[in-house]
Amino acid sequence: MSHSTAPAETATPAGRKGFLVKLTVISTLGGLLFGYDTGVISGALLYMRDDLAMNAVEEAWVVSSLLFPGAAIGALLGGRIADALGRKRSLIVCAVIFLVGAIACAIAPNVALMVVARILLGFGVGAAAVAAPLYLAEMAPAETRGRMVTINELMIVTGQMLAFMINALLAVLISDPHVWRIMLAVAAVPAVALLFGMFLLPESPRWFGARGLMDQARRVLGFSRSPAEADAEIEEIVATARAEGNSRKHAWRALRENRWMRRLLWIGFGLAAVQQATGINTVNYYAPSILTRTGLGDEAALIATIGVGVTSVTMTILGIWLLGFVPRRVMLMIGFGGVVGSQLVLALAFTLPPSDATSYVILGCMMVFVAFVQAFIGTCVWLLLSEIFPLAIRGLAMGLAVFVLWTVNATISFVFPIIVESLGSMPTFLIFAGVNAISFFFVWSAVPETKGRSLETLETDFRTQAISTVSRRERLVRR
Repeated sequence: MSHSTAPAETATPAGRKGFLVKLTVISTLGGLLFGYDTGVISGALLYMRDDLAMNAVEEAWVVSSLLFPGAAIGALLGGRIADALGRKRSLIVCAVIFLVGAIACAIAPNVALMVVARILLGFGVGAAAVAAPLYLAEMAPAETRGRMVTINELMIVTGQMLAFMINALLAVLISDPHVWRIMLAVAAVPAVALLFGMFLLPESPRWFGARGLMDQARRVLGFSRSPAEADAEIEEIVATARAEGNSRKHAWRALRENRWMRRLLWIGFGLAAVQQATGINTVNYYAPSILTRTGLGDEAALIATIGVGVTSVTMTILGIWLLGFVPRRVMLMIGFGGVVGSQLVLALAFTLPPSDATSYVILGCMMVFVAFVQAFIGTCVWLLLSEIFPLAIRGLAMGLAVFVLWTVNATISFVFPIIVESLGSMPTFLIFAGVNAISFFFVWSAVPETKGRSLETLETDFRTQAISTVSRRERLVRR
């Protein structure tokens, strides 16, 4: 599809920058929908549980069904869909699912149909969580890849913040037990924008290159690179395709035959698991419920939760800025250290006597916890998942890693209210602190550094074992 009346080779620097901005804004609308659809349920639950006469188990199913089986299966199949259809067409399919799913959730007459609609919506969330970072990573120049990919994370938390704000606004303006239906229906608006916007963008040059369509790949690169840069990048793509041979057509075989690929896949699984094991989504999904248990009214809890959303957006912007000069591993270790400390303080806050003051102390602790996750962990994990996998298995591996991410997310979201009810809030967050201490060790011992390298250079280095983690040799040099 054409995107400019001028040939790509004649695009000016301003035109190339403008193209990258347009590409980033449109493709990350999937992230915005991802955030809104996962965040809106926190406020809608306060009304839905009475309107649909839900018990505790049904409430857990309504929340977690979007994640598992919805998003988990979407992620598992999303990588294969992105490989088969292309990154662009995969996002178009996701937009259609977002639109249909939002409408189905808004009109669901009972819990059973709500769960079915949430599973459909979750499929779109999971598939978009794979396709959008892949698309951005493969379209971005190496020097801006970190910031472009993490804009998707910014859009996710922006979507969650908008969900919190719209929930609070609708709750104040509309005194109606059915207001939750409007909260859910709002998601249809960005879904339409994503659907039409993606028709204005090209396919990934790496997807073209992996299929031997080098002319198309060169043309797409010309929209965002100078002719010399495009030529150099095409040479890298050709060399990578030659080194892979037919392995991209047999991703499972490539995994079986290449130990280094399997190692990267396990690292990806670990990154996906530890991101969700922070417990971040216990706050995103249950913050209003947590605050109402400490004494706040429904409307006050919804308004207070906006602070969590604002913190997420602000700290994600900080994280994107820090990624410009701070190594990925350092970011993650700072993040997990901060999460452990903030969760210990949060656990102690639950021992205070119930009052409005206690509610706001707990809210403040949650905001500090969210700040460390979003600034240092959320931004890095999605970026690393889009960077570390070789092209031959990139779609499959990304899908499998995000499947793990959503499975862990769903498990934690389902058991969290049950554990809180059984053990109490303080022991629950002490458990999270212990888990995150283990996550810190995983990052230190296993996660590679990827900053400042093209995807093709990274792949070559991983293949030849020039990069593992911070190697023993590097540690000895530092000493």
